[in-house]
Amino acid sequence: MIVKRTDLSPRQNYTWIDARDITRDDVKTLSDEYSISSEVLADIMDQDEQARIEKEDEYTVIICRIPSDNDDEEDPLIKTCIPLGIILFPDKIITICKEDNVIIDDIAKRKIRSCPVDYKEGLVISILGRTALVFIRLLKYINRQKDLVEEQLHKSVMNYELIQLLQIQKSLVYFTTSLTGNEMLLEKLGKTPFFRLNNEEEEEFLEDAITDNKQAIQMANIYSDILTGTMDAFASVIGNNNNLIIKRLTVISIALMFPTFITGFFGMNVPIPGMESPFAWIFLIFICLAVALIGAWVISDRRNKQIIKANSRKNKKKSASERKYLMRKKAQLDKED
Repeated sequence: MIVKRTDLSPRQNYTWIDARDITRDDVKTLSDEYSISSEVLADIMDQDEQARIEKEDEYTVIICRIPSDNDDEEDPLIKTCIPLGIILFPDKIITICKEDNVIIDDIAKRKIRSCPVDYKEGLVISILGRTALVFIRLLKYINRQKDLVEEQLHKSVMNYELIQLLQIQKSLVYFTTSLTGNEMLLEKLGKTPFFRLNNEEEEEFLEDAITDNKQAIQMANIYSDILTGTMDAFASVIGNNNNLIIKRLTVISIALMFPTFITGFFGMNVPIPGMESPFAWIFLIFICLAVALIGAWVISDRRNKQIIKANSRKNKKKSASERKYLMRKKAQLDKED
């Protein structure tokens, strides 16, 4: 467990205690040392806990959803989300997360422009605003990865690329769900009586955080819709390719049916003309090949396309002759007038 006491501003009137990378064994330590309810800590450790704010007797609990930094080695394109707990005491604020994360790390090292953190509320808004920006950055990364997978699929439709698209789709679902919960939390922060903003600057930063979070939700929805359409298009392409393969196999089987019929006819135990000739088998093979080729050509796509082209040319000639006839008729009527 990583526990740090961080000072962000010389004028801050509280203590920030940052607890990251905690395990189940560390929960009891936090509960005993800071008198935090074990149920609250269990909710923070729950992978699927939703964003919310609630008031306890001695402190206020805020839980938001943040992107996880631990990528799966087997499924690198799957980006999951984890809960981040923020415990507000009168004289201190405690952030608790089961993993080490870049959001708290950037704020602790003051790498970003954040809301003024003289008060605890400003630090909470900075965390939520930074969370929305990290979501936007990851969404852009996911979109770039989606474009790369699509380029590979244009060359050859393979199962591996389709699985990657499914992983990206799963990540977008995780992000959309977490961002929606954070949006409800941000809107509630501006209305709840036990989270009061101290100045207009904090109100402006809260509005900016709400705007960035809405932008992230919109981006996630757009990318998800585009990915859904892409998956449907590739599914249609795969189905069409399967139909073409089945059609070609059907043509081959039907074409081979004719020589099978001929050889079966000559294999009957009845007198047939030419059966006593030593060169009858050559003649039989020639007939079988000719019948197979003719049958394949009759039912092939190329013949159908030639028929369609010929019909279209006839229709064009017919329509051209009809237009000429109408023009001559119109000219005669004009002369009579």
